[in-house]
Amino acid sequence: MNNKPELLVTAASLEEAAALLDAGADALLIGDDRFGMRLAGHFTLEETAQATEMAHARGAKIYAGLGGLMPNRLLDELPPYVKALGEIGVDGIEFGDPAVLAAVRREAPGMKLHWNAEMTSTNYATANYWGRKGATRVVLARELNMEEMTEMVPLLEVEAQVQVHGMTNIYHSKRKLVESYMSHQGRPSDGGSLGKERGLFLIEAERQDERFPIYEDENGTHIMSSDDICILEDLHVLLEAGVHSLKIEGLLKPAAYNVAVVKAYRTAIDLYAADPQGYAFREEWVDNIRALQDPERELSFGFFYKEQVY
Repeated sequence: MNNKPELLVTAASLEEAAALLDAGADALLIGDDRFGMRLAGHFTLEETAQATEMAHARGAKIYAGLGGLMPNRLLDELPPYVKALGEIGVDGIEFGDPAVLAAVRREAPGMKLHWNAEMTSTNYATANYWGRKGATRVVLARELNMEEMTEMVPLLEVEAQVQVHGMTNIYHSKRKLVESYMSHQGRPSDGGSLGKERGLFLIEAERQDERFPIYEDENGTHIMSSDDICILEDLHVLLEAGVHSLKIEGLLKPAAYNVAVVKAYRTAIDLYAADPQGYAFREEWVDNIRALQDPERELSFGFFYKEQVY
């Protein structure tokens, strides 16, 4: 295996970015909350420049997340932001909205484009369509199973990115559902934060042992999965298939946890690359993650081994 896949992870701050790069990350996904969707943290342009300089000094890459739903009011702010990212020298932009693609073509024409349409990136024909429009990578839907992903890779004209660890989004609304619910209950938030730092959970009457993190930001309401994907045990299947980028989602996780996860996947990727035939999964890699895992959140295979849901 001559070309190792990229190990990509989200970063919530400059401090975490440095720690993740030191732990072995090949690339970081950061961004501005105005344009990104469910970013681990907000980065100003100045902080983005610092992160890019830091990453490039280590031979790593920085990608900017612009995967939000773009309202009309943001369209004037988008071109200057994209131009600034190009001047900073970020290595790629993640997008879902064609408005972002158009802005990149005008303001930063050499920029790599990663198409992330969340749950709708389910087939190679649509991915290749966006490839012909300028995308260089597709972020495969988290709802695809292992067979669907590995069968798709050789049919792609673009790179494939797969999430291998962390929580996933299970519901999104542009509406402020938590704020409305609390007001309905007679306990308005009074301008207090309902964001990631608040630590709110949604609990269903039928499944009271499962807690679904929920938060609100300028993009609306986000409900997250009650468990965390961990495909470390079968990572070799994705490596053998030639997946180009493996993403660790660090949203709502402490930096120490994300560092431990990056180290575990870094070790596995390097060992596989050195000797694919002799490679064997080691339980201790997951044990190191479990030691820091929230006891109320299980590690699971997500949709990797579920039947087709489409």
